[in-house]
Amino acid sequence: MTREQAPAGQLVETVISPPVIAAVAAHAAAKVPGVVRLEPGLRGLAGSVTRIARQRIKGLEPAPTEGVRAFLEQDPPGVRVEIDVALSGLDQAAATAQAVQRAVSRAVTEATGLIPTAVSVTILDIEIRGGLL
Repeated sequence: MTREQAPAGQLVETVISPPVIAAVAAHAAAKVPGVVRLEPGLRGLAGSVTRIARQRIKGLEPAPTEGVRAFLEQDPPGVRVEIDVALSGLDQAAATAQAVQRAVSRAVTEATGLIPTAVSVTILDIEIRGGLL
């Protein structure tokens, strides 16, 4: 949440909800080289179905957030992001996960003004293509 002064001296409050932060993070993570896809996992599937249903009832088109969860924290104020990914077997997993952390942190800060206190990346799958193993 940010507060800004309006021209007439009025205080304007901007509220950024966790699904918006998750959508920004999902978009940034998906663009990182070596990320094959975001993986929703069991917890993510349940939350995603509920969120999509609520948004469709309101007539909104939901932004893709599968595999990403964002949490607003009060003390200290900040945002925490969790991302579940499938990676390419062609890249080093740790380096790709760190690249995801940097990309998501930068994108969330640029889009919302909030600096993530943590960006956790869980690798759920590594795709090996071409029969190398």
